[in-house]
Amino acid sequence: MTQQQSIPNVLIKFADSLGINLTNNRLDIPDIFGKGYCAGYVFNEHIRLLISDYELKEDLMLEQPEELATGKLLFFKFQNIFPKVIGEPSQTPSVLIATRRIAAGEAFTIHSNTETINIEVDIHYLNELLQPAERSHVLQSLLQESVPLFFEQLIYPALLKVVEEILTPAGNSTFRLFFLRVKAEELICRLLMELDKREEKELYPIHDRDIHVIYQIRDQLLANIQAAPVIADLAMQAAMSPTKLKRLFRQIFGTSIFNYYQQFRMKEAARLLKTEKLSVAAVGYHLGFTNLSHFSKLFEAHIGMKPKKYSRA
Repeated sequence: MTQQQSIPNVLIKFADSLGINLTNNRLDIPDIFGKGYCAGYVFNEHIRLLISDYELKEDLMLEQPEELATGKLLFFKFQNIFPKVIGEPSQTPSVLIATRRIAAGEAFTIHSNTETINIEVDIHYLNELLQPAERSHVLQSLLQESVPLFFEQLIYPALLKVVEEILTPAGNSTFRLFFLRVKAEELICRLLMELDKREEKELYPIHDRDIHVIYQIRDQLLANIQAAPVIADLAMQAAMSPTKLKRLFRQIFGTSIFNYYQQFRMKEAARLLKTEKLSVAAVGYHLGFTNLSHFSKLFEAHIGMKPKKYSRA
């Protein structure tokens, strides 16, 4: 594979729009346009990888690359995975998985602030690798691509380590493409294994508005973790029936609204105990608990140890 063939068309168009050259599959943003870099790799006809960590002074609109407009592709978008400056609040690393590019059109936007890793893989290639009879309903539906589907999966520490290896690949340039392809395929495999654990027996098409509304509800939950969610109120705000809201939320995030709320509530409790050095009582009351014994039991169920022990660990 030549140097040009190993570079995604989107990266070539990005460089052309700025009038600069690519070096070793990488575009370094000149100060006049912003800062950071974007690197891309076409490993073969099945898998592509794009690493973006940059800030531009303004958005760019580019013509849709042919490679993104045709074929059945599965998209993996990793977010909140770049190291943050000390003192900045950290967000939970996660990956968005979609059977199609949401709101894809004749043109697409190179956004001014991007910190993601994108992997695109051909669905026919995955179907050749995985035995149909052994797939869960979720995995089977995902690889059929008969309807638009969209999932978010949290990234656990072992998976984050693979992401970090992609950001800082070992070895010299001789092995770079080989190394990155192996790591990209490992990420795809591990994530499909996680989706395969989901127990949904029926999946519903996810459309642009659905995704937008569900994320608005999710953000509202996380902005007010002191108060337990009221499904009827959330459904009214979403202009959905309670049944549809609960169904789509679980389908995207793999858990119920209330359990998702409790998971992040306990994550915030852990942060307050460890980083802010607050007492167990102060954390419990801050998060809306009136019964500290209940708070302690819930914390242990989610984090794996009692809050007092966790704060001293």
